[in-house]
Amino acid sequence: MSVADDARVARDTDWLRLDPRTVLVRVVLFGGVLTGAALPVGFALSGSRPLGQAFAWVAAGFALALLADAAAETVRYRRTRYRVGTDRAELRTGLLVVQRRSLARERIRSVDLTANPLQRVLGLVKVRIGTGEHTGGGESTLELDLVTRAEGDRLRQELLTRAVTTPGDPDQDHTLAALDPRWIRYAPVSFVAPALGGAAAGAVMQVSEWFGAQGKVIDWIGDRFEDVSIPWMILSLALLATVAGAVGALGLWVEMWWNYRLEREPGGTLRVTRGLFTARSVSIEERRLRGIELVEPLGVRLFGAARVDAVATGLAKDDDDKHADLKNLLPAVERVVADRVAARVLREPEPPTGAPLAAHPRAARSRRLRRALWGVLGPVAVLALLGLFLTPVLLYVAAGCAVVLTPVAVLFALDAYRGLGHGVSGAYLVTRSGTVRRATVALQRSGVIGWTVRQSYFQRRAGVLTLTATTAAGAGAYDILDAGRSQGLTFAAEAVPDLLTPFLEPVPTPEARSTWASPRTKSGGR
Repeated sequence: MSVADDARVARDTDWLRLDPRTVLVRVVLFGGVLTGAALPVGFALSGSRPLGQAFAWVAAGFALALLADAAAETVRYRRTRYRVGTDRAELRTGLLVVQRRSLARERIRSVDLTANPLQRVLGLVKVRIGTGEHTGGGESTLELDLVTRAEGDRLRQELLTRAVTTPGDPDQDHTLAALDPRWIRYAPVSFVAPALGGAAAGAVMQVSEWFGAQGKVIDWIGDRFEDVSIPWMILSLALLATVAGAVGALGLWVEMWWNYRLEREPGGTLRVTRGLFTARSVSIEERRLRGIELVEPLGVRLFGAARVDAVATGLAKDDDDKHADLKNLLPAVERVVADRVAARVLREPEPPTGAPLAAHPRAARSRRLRRALWGVLGPVAVLALLGLFLTPVLLYVAAGCAVVLTPVAVLFALDAYRGLGHGVSGAYLVTRSGTVRRATVALQRSGVIGWTVRQSYFQRRAGVLTLTATTAAGAGAYDILDAGRSQGLTFAAEAVPDLLTPFLEPVPTPEARSTWASPRTKSGGR
């Protein structure tokens, strides 16, 4: 047996420990959580006893909890082992009950690395090994919390490298996109900004309540706007919240996308690295990739920008990090740049997301206009009815809502109709829809495993239907909304041959191109 074989056998039998500094990191983080909870508890206790005595009790509880956590983390560290053999990756841990998890190496699809600021200072990372399957209880993932950065990189390369590339391979260490600081200008126009503004206002009120000063804060705000009418006061406060949200969105963007890089690595793996304080490294095997989703939220779209998400199997939201959406390949950038990166990711000469799409019939526009008008006139009618029986003020409110909201609803409906489209670009099926969140999906035709044809009573009267392409990747289903009846069925039959065709009946027409009647079965597809 060679030296290499001896080393491989040793790796298959030897269990490795996590880094011993894991205990320090976890205790420090727990101490931070305790500190955040201790302040409001201390001030709450001070209402019934002297302030010094209240905080003395809190400090004693803090120390006991910290000591207990340090002891538990020490035991957890000593009882945690992992190893990566030629066939399986294994993890053994547990305080009272020993848990042992094992993943077959051929099923491993992702090895993601994350590190918060403290972990980065110490040179440590959390390694998440996944199979890309969605099962309950975490059986499809192994988490090593924490190992050294070098060990994390070694595990990622060892577990994800499927084939050895030659030095002349153009796929080797190829950068597809890198950070451009100018992209930050799209952060304040995202939906995150108003949400952060509202969160900031709520945080101010919550903290002031902890210190028993909420009434003083409200009085101070009232004094500032004493000579201002109520509508102007509301408008001013909304403007301040918007500014605060924009500033917060800028900071969040910097934290999320600093040091961003999208690379294609040897063995056919896409790797996204990003993050200022919390460093993130997400790997996606190209063989799991089924397409690209170009997302254009309304604010970003008004400035001609879009972001790129992956449509791949085994991707989900990271529950431990609300800002680490694993499918994000590119932040909001110029649309031309987004299309170019999408083409590079898919290895296509031209971006499928930029292909011309077939328009939908006017019946689809009428349906959107009707829904928009009903969405406005319904509440307006309720307000008017209440105004007749309760107070005439509601009649003026109803009239104001009708005058202001009706044009807005019509504009949104027309924009939603203009956004509808579908088509085929090479090996990809392309569909587009949405107005507040417009999404253009380029899905591999070979990745479509089924079609669902839906037609409500009102759609039948309008002569339109909704087609849903089913796939094992991404959201699992992508809709082609309100396509013409023959238009949609012909498209589905030609985009993925032999999948829906057995369920359709051809209708002879004078045109050279055949059309299709309704499906033979009520289910409408498979």
